[in-house]
Amino acid sequence: MLSRGALNTRAREKKMKTPIMAMLSPVVGGLLLACNSPGSADGDDGLGDTDWKLSSLAGHAVSGGPSATLHFADGKLYGSDGCNRFHGSYAATEDHLQITGKLASTMMACPEPVMRQATAFSNALRRATGFRRDGRQLLLLDGAGNPLATFNAQAHGISGSAWRVTAYNNGKQAVVSLLAGSTLTLGFADDGRVSGSAGCNNYTASYATQGQSITISPPAATRKRCPQPAGLMEQEALFLQALASGATWRRAGDRLELRTAAGALALSLSAEPGAEDRP
Repeated sequence: MLSRGALNTRAREKKMKTPIMAMLSPVVGGLLLACNSPGSADGDDGLGDTDWKLSSLAGHAVSGGPSATLHFADGKLYGSDGCNRFHGSYAATEDHLQITGKLASTMMACPEPVMRQATAFSNALRRATGFRRDGRQLLLLDGAGNPLATFNAQAHGISGSAWRVTAYNNGKQAVVSLLAGSTLTLGFADDGRVSGSAGCNNYTASYATQGQSITISPPAATRKRCPQPAGLMEQEALFLQALASGATWRRAGDRLELRTAAGALALSLSAEPGAEDRP
């Protein structure tokens, strides 16, 4: 039988241990929760750093026109619904997917068929709770496992790709479309050369990429004069300046953007027919 002194000592020890365990419990619980949380930043969620182009919605092939695209990277997703560009966040683990928060989007108006498809695409993203990758195909699934949207894998990177310029920065804090009747092209060769037509003259330069960063040397061009259409030579000079100012790139399906170091749009481009499907 314990003496009264031993009982008092045992009681004091119990009182000392209780608050220590109370303080440790939330810490241990938090560590366990972090270890078991889905979509951990340290793990491979099966979607990170991939690009996709929409091929069907609810089992029906999508119509022609601007492509709807998806890009996943580091818990972020962005792309185009065929009309507007969007971005947001996601969490994924194994075959589960959740779009977290709201998707932010531009607010352009497009022809009614394009808008209907864009709305259906956005709704499919919001309803998705799972996904399945099958080779070069991605399926987004609803809670019952039914396909909401199907995508084909897209080329990742710009090496070996070919583009047409749709708009350029004129150096006056404005992005403008091309002169009617003019065509500007851009091709990134596997050997680090970029070349194409500036509208009148052919040009060439060197380029290097590291992640989403790009460095393009000042282009060298032939020296023809083209009086028509009016303003073509000025457009050519401004285009070449915009090209050399590119510091970052972002590709989404059949669209490519080059931006300056300050984040301003330098060039907007669309893929030459079939170029966006290059593996």
